[in-house]
Amino acid sequence: MSIYILTAAAIILLCLMLNKLSGKLGVPTLALFILLGMLFGSDGLLKIHFDDYVTTERICTVALIFIIFYGGFDTSWRQARPVALKAGLLSSLGVLLTAGLTGAFCHYAMGFAFWESMLIGAIISSTDAASVFSILRSKRLGLKNGTASMLEIESGSNDPFAYMLTLLVLSVMKGSFDSQALPLMLVQQVLLGAACGAGTGAVSAWALRRFKLTVEGFDTVLVFGMALIAYAGADSLGGNGYLSVYLFGIVLGNSPLKNKKTLVHFFNGLTGLMQILIFFLMGLLSFPSQLLHICLPALGIALFLTFVARPLSVFAILTPFRCPLNQQLLVSWTGLRGAASIVFAIMATVDPAHTNNDVFHITFFIVLFSIFLQGSLLPFMARRLHMIDDNANVMKTFSDYTEEVPLQCIKITVGEAHPWANIRVRDICSTPGMLLAMILRDKERLIPHGDTLLLPGDTVFITALSTGDKEELHLAEIPIDKDNTWIGSTLRDIPADDERLIIAIQRKNEVVIPNGQTVIRLNDVLLVSRAG
Repeated sequence: MSIYILTAAAIILLCLMLNKLSGKLGVPTLALFILLGMLFGSDGLLKIHFDDYVTTERICTVALIFIIFYGGFDTSWRQARPVALKAGLLSSLGVLLTAGLTGAFCHYAMGFAFWESMLIGAIISSTDAASVFSILRSKRLGLKNGTASMLEIESGSNDPFAYMLTLLVLSVMKGSFDSQALPLMLVQQVLLGAACGAGTGAVSAWALRRFKLTVEGFDTVLVFGMALIAYAGADSLGGNGYLSVYLFGIVLGNSPLKNKKTLVHFFNGLTGLMQILIFFLMGLLSFPSQLLHICLPALGIALFLTFVARPLSVFAILTPFRCPLNQQLLVSWTGLRGAASIVFAIMATVDPAHTNNDVFHITFFIVLFSIFLQGSLLPFMARRLHMIDDNANVMKTFSDYTEEVPLQCIKITVGEAHPWANIRVRDICSTPGMLLAMILRDKERLIPHGDTLLLPGDTVFITALSTGDKEELHLAEIPIDKDNTWIGSTLRDIPADDERLIIAIQRKNEVVIPNGQTVIRLNDVLLVSRAG
């Protein structure tokens, strides 16, 4: 038993080392995880024999749950809303078009059986969230026209549609397909999946805000368990489990949570481990010697998918929106295949449906081709197509992004003899440029106003311009766009809110500490202190 644990630990540490190496080589990290698995595998140097597709499918299914969940959890809906319709069409209609075109190519150009061709098309029809997110973050690719958000939503949400399509084709191949029940099945998959995901997300967000768990860190355990419930609950009811867990992530990740930073750190690490697991197992399960037998047809499919099927699908969807040509070309290029395609290929391999070709290794080859070629050249293509926005911060498209604002938080305890004891906030003589932002009274957070009375024993938090952390405050941003009714109003004109207080205003390159006479302007970003 110890030797297996030591081997697993060594693999994890090697993957972490490869993560550091990938930046110097210019190769996506996930591709190196695959190569490491191949090195350990039956045809590799260490000759570890592993061909258990059934166990691998179960492991990868669980891993994919958390990858898809974090894809939703880490997406900023505020940044994604303007491009949500385009991304939604790419993740649904785009999957169908890509699968159909690729399947037609496999049948008419490669000579594969019709339904086996459609199966290959369905398996490789979705783009990979892990690869897309990893490259955008690691390369800090700020893209024009909301392209980063569009790619994130598409890659995070198209796996459920590819999964449904794969199940549909497999049922036809087994002879269990019922054309009359198809519309009901599709509606049931989408509606139940959406309802379970949104409902579980709302309940989880409410529970995290309402209840304080007795042991610190148990909130991550709660979310971990609820993610499993979101998937299994939807799946057991006949809904789409992957769609459910993605929407669960979207709802929870965009809810105001007290301990979000802890959740982000935990699930970022967990998702990284799941990515290592899936891509290493992909390499371990493969037999490089068998790649020689399928390399020509697989290369043909990969080239058609990359340069014909994906671009045609993207152009068909984005052209009616009058999207710029360079944006459509970049979105076409960012159709990376990855973990989900491999999981679906394993699912097809263990399914009773008969196939004449090695679907797993064909898919494996296509994923390798996609990650190495498209993934490695994505930053280069973005620059050549003039899609890099030097003023955009791609990190803003993720829900864990926090604007870096030069504010220092100072904590003061009001004792019996303190000059502020039993004094109202409006009567305090404070230094200009400082603001009393929050009061902690008997473990209760209070947002202060002018008539708030400070009592002995209170702990007050004061903000001022500086560089420092904001760990004691729960902060949020409110951008002031052209439709905001606060434009032109002073802070004293805005109705008092016991749950929040505007403590700073980001105005272009300036940070303003406000008072009652401060006027709110278009494009201001309000930094708000929340009570809970």
